[in-house]
Amino acid sequence: MDARTGTADRIRPWAVLIALPVTIAAAALGSGLFGGMEVEASSSGALSDSATPLAPYGPAFSIWSLIYLGLAAYAVWQVLPAQRHDRRQRAIGWLAVASLVLNAAWILCAQAGLLPLTVVVILLLLAVLLAIFEQLRRLRPGSLVETAVVDGTFGLYLGWVSVATVANIAAWLADAGVRPAAFEVPTILVLLLVAVVAALLALRGRGRIAPALAIVWGVAWIGVGRAIGDPASATVAVAAALVCVLIGLVTVAARLRSPEPRRIRVRVGSPGRGAD
Repeated sequence: MDARTGTADRIRPWAVLIALPVTIAAAALGSGLFGGMEVEASSSGALSDSATPLAPYGPAFSIWSLIYLGLAAYAVWQVLPAQRHDRRQRAIGWLAVASLVLNAAWILCAQAGLLPLTVVVILLLLAVLLAIFEQLRRLRPGSLVETAVVDGTFGLYLGWVSVATVANIAAWLADAGVRPAAFEVPTILVLLLVAVVAALLALRGRGRIAPALAIVWGVAWIGVGRAIGDPASATVAVAAALVCVLIGLVTVAARLRSPEPRRIRVRVGSPGRGAD
């Protein structure tokens, strides 16, 4: 291990640990906890749960509490001495920092009413989370704790942001005046696109549960919003339910077809030695 690698290994876990409270503070600001405007009310209500047919109903956003809790557990876990030189943590550490910074940036952009910029930021966030997913897919976790804290957390994060990206783009287009009179067909097509993304993640990740659960959660609440909220559409509600079932079936099939290989602790060896 050279000096530069050693320095990076020392800085990286602390960068994650420092970025986390910044992100949580931004989330608290976006929730109105500090007396500011809630995200849902910003941008002239373009991000509210009734702004577009692809907006998840209000309770859907409670998943952020679970994601932030998981990120807090990850931030503490990865800073432990035993994890600092772990190959998986080295692979995703700076990507994790980027995801936290982009998360906070999105909230600030939304509160500032910079709706087009929120689309750019959330697309970057999605790209970062996909990169984390790919790294975690390549390197096996060494324990059930690692599976839950790392793979579970970032799987939920990726799944929810996948749905949120679609909702964000729809909000931006609607705010720009793109509001089709007959919205059912375009909405159903987008939901099918989400199903395709979920299927690709399931196949690529050998049926990983966390991304599928978060995507199903988001799509289900889109269906609930269309069933009991505005804009109302029983057709979209039924389509969302069917998409949830489809995602579940594909994920289970992918898991049964390609079971996870035996977990192996992958760790960087000492100088002159290979990985364990």
